[in-house]
Amino acid sequence: MGDDKFLDFLLERFKIEREKFDRSGVYAYTQRLLAYNSNKIEGSTLTEEQTASLFNNGTLPKSDDYYRAKDVEEMNGHFLMFNKMLDTLGESLTQELIKQFHYELKSGVFEDRANGYAIGDYKQRPNMIGMYQTVRPENVVQEMSLLIDWYNNQGINISVLAEFHARYESIHPFQDGNGRTGRLIVFRECLKNGIVPIVIEDANRNEYLEALKQYREEKSLNLLNSLFEKEQQFYLEKCKYFM
Repeated sequence: MGDDKFLDFLLERFKIEREKFDRSGVYAYTQRLLAYNSNKIEGSTLTEEQTASLFNNGTLPKSDDYYRAKDVEEMNGHFLMFNKMLDTLGESLTQELIKQFHYELKSGVFEDRANGYAIGDYKQRPNMIGMYQTVRPENVVQEMSLLIDWYNNQGINISVLAEFHARYESIHPFQDGNGRTGRLIVFRECLKNGIVPIVIEDANRNEYLEALKQYREEKSLNLLNSLFEKEQQFYLEKCKYFM
């Protein structure tokens, strides 16, 4: 099956299975896979089994351990963000749309609201990635505008998506949730542009972080391009089961 046919298959199944509340097909599998891995990269304590139960039934398995409320809220938010992404595939990528994704992810997170974080809007306080400074709040709109203008004038391929993602993460436009919105955008833009989607696995977290570091320090995309290609094959192989 060629990439175009695979993408047609995905989009058709996503639509049908979502409308039918089907939790046994590729739509539910992708929801669980992307939400689990993307949140796990950011420190979520929920397991794949717990993620699946939360998506399938809205419940969590009985456990001797405590569930962290923020992990549950963000997992549910990720499911909603994915659906918002599907609902807006016909739209161009804009700052407003990216803010809508962030709102779906974060609007139900009590801790972020209690901390005074902007929800569905850009950060109001400077933040860092480890030891690296990111764009200051007052410059985010301008930097995001430059990034999106650049992106919209490119022929979209894996390398362009890698550069967009690396630049987006370097800007770090939101107080929290940058990685998850950024990885969802990559998945979305693959769907829109006939490219096999990319799901970054938590198992490759160190490789992923090293690739972003390489871009920040050297402006090189070698590691990120390689990782994106590897993660494409991972997702494609997993989806073959449903064909």
